[in-house]
Amino acid sequence: MAAAEVARQGEGCRTVPLSGHVGFDSLPDQLVNKSVNHGFCFNILCVGETGLGKSTLMDTLFNTKFEGDPASHSQPGVQLKSNTYDLQESNVNLKLTIVSTVGFGDQINKEDSYKPIVEFIDAQFEAYLQEELKIKRVLHNYHDTRIHACLYFIAPTGHSLKSLDLVTMKKLDSKVNIIPIIAKSDAISKSELTKFKIKITSELVSNGVQIYQFPTDDESVAEINGTMNAHLPFAVIGSTEELKIGNKMMKARQYPWGTVQVENEAHCDFVKLREMLIRVNMEDLREQTHTRHYELYRRCKLEEMGFKDTDPDSKPFSLQETYEAKRNEFLGELQKKEEAMRQMFVQRVKEKEAELKEAEKELHEKFDRLKKLHQDEKKKLEDKKKSLDDEVNAFKQRKTAAELLQSQAQQAGGSQTLKRDKERKNSGFL
Repeated sequence: MAAAEVARQGEGCRTVPLSGHVGFDSLPDQLVNKSVNHGFCFNILCVGETGLGKSTLMDTLFNTKFEGDPASHSQPGVQLKSNTYDLQESNVNLKLTIVSTVGFGDQINKEDSYKPIVEFIDAQFEAYLQEELKIKRVLHNYHDTRIHACLYFIAPTGHSLKSLDLVTMKKLDSKVNIIPIIAKSDAISKSELTKFKIKITSELVSNGVQIYQFPTDDESVAEINGTMNAHLPFAVIGSTEELKIGNKMMKARQYPWGTVQVENEAHCDFVKLREMLIRVNMEDLREQTHTRHYELYRRCKLEEMGFKDTDPDSKPFSLQETYEAKRNEFLGELQKKEEAMRQMFVQRVKEKEAELKEAEKELHEKFDRLKKLHQDEKKKLEDKKKSLDDEVNAFKQRKTAAELLQSQAQQAGGSQTLKRDKERKNSGFL
């Protein structure tokens, strides 16, 4: 009865035909469209000694002339130079960042050459972590500068790896995906190159250096990646010059003894590197950087800050409890430091007061000595003045007496002269 009533109600309804397939199997297409609209970023770190052709290889890989001047061999230390470029292929936009090590291996003392590289990689991880820890995050618009691939350029010596290469790669293998390549591989013969590859692989294994392995868990790329893993390290040649070979223009290097074709797999592994780095495994390199290297850095950093997933009883540890515990610990340490600084300040004040009192005492003693010395000098001067006054008075008395005697003598002489004149006069009259 109810079904019949529903049928009668639906007789007057308009039927809308479907325009296409309806289902959730369109999710991959939605993700692809969203990713394409947003664009991609890829960051490459080129590590190697000056003159191994790092810039030339980058130009050859992306078929673009990137800006940059050749570096000299007179750099006082290792510097990292970063340049970002916006590339487009079909309808896909790629923000490519190329970081090169300027002056790497040019110093006499190469002991700390790896440190600026490690610090640069950690700085990019730290910047991303700080963005993640913000209350208001904008990761969807954040320019990710974390290094996704490290192309380590090995000099074509044909003998063995340098100590600098082993130490640097060992320091970097837990922080970045290392892809070792033999630069300027046309400098050694084919037989030497084969032995050199075997020697490099043996030394990397014996020294525990973990290089990037192309993933083989995906069936679609398992075969090609497994094959390419056996070719590591890649022997490459870079060139931006195009020469006419046959009826085609090809990138090559012209020598007096012949021509080396960059894209000829019989001449070098450039095509293998380009396939593995750009076409097949670029997204895996980005994913490995985030899930492995960045997560390791993030975990170590948070553990240094005291954050843990579980407490000593293996129970879940909440972020709020961890924050309160670290805050109380910090306040306790701050109070201890404040009390220690206060005690130190009091002690310094007491020491300064003692120094001032000692200095004041010395000043008083010096003042008393000077005062006594002044009084003695004053007494001596007064005694000398009194002696001089007595001499002056005695001299005045003697002068007065002498003048009196002189006047008396003059008076007596005058009276005698008058008497003689008078007697002479009297005798004349007689």
